Amino acid sequence: MRREHHQETDDWTFTLGHEELIVHQRYEVLSIINDILIGVWFTVGSFCFFYEGAVLTLGVWLFVIGSVQLLMRPLIRLHRYVRFKRLPDASQDY
Repeated sequence: MRREHHQETDDWTFTLGHEELIVHQRYEVLSIINDILIGVWFTVGSFCFFYEGAVLTLGVWLFVIGSVQLLMRPLIRLHRYVRFKRLPDASQDY
């Protein structure tokens, strides 16, 4: 598998044999994947609360993971709009 990043379009391209997977708007895609995983963690965690012991503990951990991912949602969106850009070194201008 080979991964490329196209600066002009900001796309990710993954080459898998004779197939290419092109990811447009990568931060939107990351946000969608994050939302799907949040739903999975909270759904499985909810079912774990029907049981006791280790399964109940698993449910608690899945809720913690889902809660952390809920915090990541706005961070992903913020990163999409705000980025640091490295400036040229001022000492090299002379």
